Amino acid sequence: MYTLLNGLYKYLTRQEEYYVIILGLDNAGKTTLLERIKTMFTGVRGLSPDKIGPTVGLNLGKIDIGRSRLKFWDLGGQRDLHSIWERYYPESHAIIFVIDATDRARLEECRQTLEKVMMTGETEGVPVLMLANKQDLPVAMPVEEIKETFNKIAYGLGARESKVLPVSALAGDGVRDAIEWLYTRLQFNRETRPPNIE
Repeated sequence: MYTLLNGLYKYLTRQEEYYVIILGLDNAGKTTLLERIKTMFTGVRGLSPDKIGPTVGLNLGKIDIGRSRLKFWDLGGQRDLHSIWERYYPESHAIIFVIDATDRARLEECRQTLEKVMMTGETEGVPVLMLANKQDLPVAMPVEEIKETFNKIAYGLGARESKVLPVSALAGDGVRDAIEWLYTRLQFNRETRPPNIE
């Protein structure tokens, strides 16, 4: 009887688990974004921005939304670390690509980097959320300008869901809306990339 009840309990309390990789060039604000997400959705204060340094390797985070758990892998953005990104593509359910909206000089490099990520077969069918970060700064490019740069990639994605949203990881503006959009897309994309069941 215990085994039956235990099995029923596990079945009723199981969680869908989704893996989300956070990519972007160095200094785009990926780790600050991850810390903001953790603070917003768990209520536990993450690292303060002045304690965040460049990511060498990866940072991890997880949040629960409804009956689902989102696990985030924040991968280092330095050019020599881009080669390790590919190891995470097969298991990922979504990609967040963070863009430093104050760094106009590297916008084309961002576009080329994202295009390279999207053209690999292992990311096919994965929703892509592009976040124009640092919108709290007066020199930030408007999201419309960034969308124009990335529209060519979006057209190439075909039926894949993609969106460009303005955020400020530091202030938290737009972060909740971005994660809610992503969560909805993960639910819609369950047949293409089924969640892990925990």
